[in-house]
Amino acid sequence: MKPIACLIALFGLAACGIDGEPVRPTANLGINIGSGGISTGATVGVSQGPLRVGVGIF
Repeated sequence: MKPIACLIALFGLAACGIDGEPVRPTANLGINIGSGGISTGATVGVSQGPLRVGVGIF
């Protein structure tokens, strides 16, 4: 629970612009259908220049 709260705080600070220009978050949702069945996944993150931070949920 603590790591999730830290990530939310980090994304919140980046999104509000307290440390500079606001950074737009990115999101990606996917559904895969294969011989093993159906699987879903999601990724949420932020990127600025060469730095990317993201969290994947599968």
